[in-house]
Amino acid sequence: MAVQEARQCGDHAGCAEGGRAGHRRAVAAFLARRDELAAGQGVPAAVAHSPGASRQWVSDALAQSARAVAARGRAAGDAWLRRVRYATLGAVWGGILALLLGQALTALGTGWTGSRTAGLVAALVLAVPLTLAAHAHRARGGVLAPLIGEDNRLSTSRAVAACWLLFAVYTVLFLALRLVTGAERVGLGIRQGAGLLTVFALTAAVAVATRRIVWARVVGQRLQKVRADRPRAADLLCDDNGRACLTDVAHALVSGAVLVVAAVRLGRAPDRLPEVPWSLVLLVAVAAAAYLAAKSTEGGRPAILSVVRSREAGDLDAAIRIGDDIEIRGTGFVPAGASGPDPLTRLVVRVGPVHAHVPLVPVPGGFANPTDTVLTVPLPVDVEPGRVEVSVVTASGVETNRVTIDVVD
Repeated sequence: MAVQEARQCGDHAGCAEGGRAGHRRAVAAFLARRDELAAGQGVPAAVAHSPGASRQWVSDALAQSARAVAARGRAAGDAWLRRVRYATLGAVWGGILALLLGQALTALGTGWTGSRTAGLVAALVLAVPLTLAAHAHRARGGVLAPLIGEDNRLSTSRAVAACWLLFAVYTVLFLALRLVTGAERVGLGIRQGAGLLTVFALTAAVAVATRRIVWARVVGQRLQKVRADRPRAADLLCDDNGRACLTDVAHALVSGAVLVVAAVRLGRAPDRLPEVPWSLVLLVAVAAAAYLAAKSTEGGRPAILSVVRSREAGDLDAAIRIGDDIEIRGTGFVPAGASGPDPLTRLVVRVGPVHAHVPLVPVPGGFANPTDTVLTVPLPVDVEPGRVEVSVVTASGVETNRVTIDVVD
């Protein structure tokens, strides 16, 4: 089916299969071009004699190809979000069908009960607003839209809070329908539901606090955020670089395990709110506190530690002159999620009043320049001799501290 859909829509930007195929081809073409230029092939003879001119030509060619890859990636991501709406709806109604089949199988020996009816009706009532929300946010991933952060990644705290919200609403609906269907005794007291209420309030507070903390750190330039092409399931357990994050994993898995315990208790005792043991509530609180602490301390502002003249083999030691390459040493020049070719092309070095783009220097399998700790850029000819301030503007828009260098004639 996917192959047939790809053949029908080709590389059309609004088609998910065609968009992914076009993006894959653009990435393959870029990688081939990068490795070709890294081997010294494909450089025009008019600039090959000058190391500076050839390096600039190679960087411009790669930057143009990187922009094409980024455009394809954004188009494929938008198409994926529109398509995933149907997948989320299928998951919602597929879950209801699975619930119905499970109840039908368990009713073979004991018969159909009012509890089973209440559970099925509660699920149907909950599925209606989810379906309407998926339609309203059809261009943003349907049901997933509230879980996607401003950086176009799935938020772990929002996902955890959403799961507990859905479970709490389902539980209240289920018990309310049990009362309507004539159940003699339904436990809705605060004593039974204190643990459930505490965990739900805790996870909701963590989601709100996380959004506020991240926003304040980004605005205060203490955290760098680069927008992703599209959300991925791995975002729930990984950082912006795609590496597993211990606090995200702990928050998601601990909350998920306690949620399963609460669901099992509701199934075993359908006449009252599930009692979540306070030991499990404490475990959720510890994982949530570690998650918040990590969000409050992750990242950091980029910083320049020193600026020196770049010296090649055979060069004499000398002061920095116009046309020399300068090597900027520091940290945080390539923030998490910005290691792709397009974000690397957005790195800019401010040398006095002149803005110089950092050239891309390809090597087999990657780039030698720029890196997270070292940038090499030629000193622009428009810079006047004297004391000049140097700073770096990263792909996230954050500017580093300024370092003064002496430029001589």
